[in-house]
Amino acid sequence: MVSVAVVGAGAWGKNHIRVFSEIPNVRLKYICDQDSSKLMSMQKSFPQSKGLDCLDPILQDPEVRGVVIASSAISHAPLAKAALMADKDVLVEKPMALNPKDAQEMLNLAEKQKKILMVGHLLVYHPAVDRLKEMVTSGELGSIHYIYTQRVNLGIIRQDENALWSFAPHDLSVILYLLKEEPTIVSAHGESYIQKGIEDVVFLSLRFSDGKMANIQLSWLDPHKLRKVTIVGSKKMVVFDDMEASEKLKIYDKGVGSPSYATYGEYLTLRFGDITIPSIKMKEPLRTEAEHFIQCIESRKEPKTGGRDGLKVVNILVAAQQSLEKKGTPIPLQGR
Repeated sequence: MVSVAVVGAGAWGKNHIRVFSEIPNVRLKYICDQDSSKLMSMQKSFPQSKGLDCLDPILQDPEVRGVVIASSAISHAPLAKAALMADKDVLVEKPMALNPKDAQEMLNLAEKQKKILMVGHLLVYHPAVDRLKEMVTSGELGSIHYIYTQRVNLGIIRQDENALWSFAPHDLSVILYLLKEEPTIVSAHGESYIQKGIEDVVFLSLRFSDGKMANIQLSWLDPHKLRKVTIVGSKKMVVFDDMEASEKLKIYDKGVGSPSYATYGEYLTLRFGDITIPSIKMKEPLRTEAEHFIQCIESRKEPKTGGRDGLKVVNILVAAQQSLEKKGTPIPLQGR
């Protein structure tokens, strides 16, 4: 039996509470939140867990092996550091920190304490993203030319962070997971239409050393709700649409090539092949993520989304924020 605690009982924290309470051989011993109304609500639904308004009893309890940090982003780093210092394994929500210094300190502390530091990059645990990874790694798509993603809807309008910090960690974590390389240059354009100084709309561009590029559209001021990832390769193209109920992936056997015979016409030819919709066995990504955290606690293996992955995302976010503040000036990532 692995005992864990969830810190943060807000909109996303309550999903962690539900999932960890459902995993066999896991005891959700504590739920922690400073908001008494949220805490009371969660205790009514999960009476087997003790409610706390401070972290100390969790840190002092030797039975607790894992701590899940699902509080506000500004508290991620200090709470995770405290848990690591108390000899706890940690799953911290995205972004793991608001600056590279804190993220690096968390990583160093986890290594020093020999503790698990896992970051909640949820989409990496999505079955459709696993299929995308297989396609990229196997060469089924050919050489990857570019990727673009869309994460837009109307609301929820945040007051404590902009659309970049709220949405981009999802797409950045997927792009880094698929390509297994970091961009060399980051640029971002955005505007604050609703609240001064908080960008509601952001267009983020990443450039890679081998010529690949990725573009990310982010907004909570849009008439559509879109959660899409499009990958264009030299052989095939694929679209992951997370808003689709069943047809999550569509593979397009389309591309541009050279004819295999002499011709007086155009040298390049367009290929229009079949559209394939692979069968994806769906499972709630958050459940998969939570189970993986428990497996890492028990086996001591490196998480699929570890601290180093989280640090890479934070580095890009900070560079993108700098670019936003400089009206889209490209920011190099070398040396970060």
